[in-house]
Amino acid sequence: MEQKNVFEPISGFDLPRFAGLPTFMRLPHIGLDDPKLSDVDVGLIGAPWDAGTTNRSGPRHGPRQIRDLSTMIRPQHGVTGFRPFDHKNCADLGDVAPNPANLEDTLKRFENFYTKILSQGILPLTVGGDHLCSLPILRAIASKTPVGLIQFDSHTDLYHSYFNGQLYTHGTPFRRAVEENLLDPKRIVQIGIRGTNYDSEDRDFAKNEGIRIITIEEFFQRGINDVMNEVRTIVGDYETYLSYDIDFIDPAYAPGTGTPEVGGPNSFQALEVVRKLTGLKLVGADVVEISPPFDPSGGTAFLGSSILFEILCVMLSS
Repeated sequence: MEQKNVFEPISGFDLPRFAGLPTFMRLPHIGLDDPKLSDVDVGLIGAPWDAGTTNRSGPRHGPRQIRDLSTMIRPQHGVTGFRPFDHKNCADLGDVAPNPANLEDTLKRFENFYTKILSQGILPLTVGGDHLCSLPILRAIASKTPVGLIQFDSHTDLYHSYFNGQLYTHGTPFRRAVEENLLDPKRIVQIGIRGTNYDSEDRDFAKNEGIRIITIEEFFQRGINDVMNEVRTIVGDYETYLSYDIDFIDPAYAPGTGTPEVGGPNSFQALEVVRKLTGLKLVGADVVEISPPFDPSGGTAFLGSSILFEILCVMLSS
């Protein structure tokens, strides 16, 4: 394909990776008021907000650490040889500005930000933040028509509420999204679900709505190829959102997260599941729940950066 892009990531041959201002994958930073915004095809966006966290906070710092660690991402995929930056204009669009003192105001700020991005025809690829960040993104993306959802996670995030009726936490975003007709429940598939439970309310809701839950036991018993073939069948050729919670991965490989669950996939499997999504009609994606305070070494963030690159390649090679 003829090279289309006018933006290039800074090469490690031109500027050492430990130098310069960090952006996602060393891409140029383009603000919402920049005239070059109209040239952007894929916008990498930070969502530094974790007011939905119910236990160990810290994902608000995820986008900053991911920017730093993603300087190690090079322009060519190591297996396929695909060069995403040669195909489309990709840029770091900065962070959505949250209101750390007001949850509902932040939800609206996020929705407005993504509505503006989408009005420019930009495909959003987001780094959270906790998983509640996905809800306002979906409100913008699915404002007219519900979409499907592929969710890699150890939790369903389908609970009705927490703490005496609080509807908005990182354990409730996809329950809200179904209720608000943002997601088609028959085209939702959740992969990797595991761990102890408060009760069965979330799974009962999933069963009643037709949401497909693939537990980690089933995932390992059947194998990646078989599971991901089913995932592709469920979402079909229609518009689908991808949400990747870093706690899908075993905490031995990704300890930097607020709600870890043992018994998950390793780092290679974490990449492989994304590679099996090539050809799907993805209308946006996020990588969430990376919490630097629990892994200051940056290993979790580098794994998250690598997943982000895999998602970008899937988006642009489809």
